[in-house]
Amino acid sequence: MKALYILFAALSIVSCQNQGKEDINKAKQASIDSMKVEINRQRVIDSMKTEMAKIKEDQKVESQKVESQKVVVVHQQQADGTATTTTTKKKKGWSATAKGAVIGAGVGAATGAIVSKKKGEGAIIGGLAGAALGTGTGAVIDSKKKNE
Repeated sequence: MKALYILFAALSIVSCQNQGKEDINKAKQASIDSMKVEINRQRVIDSMKTEMAKIKEDQKVESQKVESQKVVVVHQQQADGTATTTTTKKKKGWSATAKGAVIGAGVGAATGAIVSKKKGEGAIIGGLAGAALGTGTGAVIDSKKKNE
């Protein structure tokens, strides 16, 4: 009978140790899973930032091209026979792409801040997404105007 009690006590101790190890493994796995979710979220945010930087750089290059091409030369003949030449650059307003990006970023940031539990993170993600959508919409409008 003593042997039976000793065997039962040994089995209960071993099973308690195994249960503790399983709990630790579950906690480790939950931690790893939450880290993977955060890494994927950060990857999305970083890719959005990269795309926005590319879009801004493209817009800057495009605006420099447009400014360098828009030169008006006026050649006037005066009454005494001498000629004068004046060169002026035309100022151009914002393109529909730039307007769409700014409006989309504002609306997206406001919506993201309102909807998200983490206000700052929601505003950043919403602003980037809104700017991307606004840029796309503005580009479509610009291409339609160009074709007209």
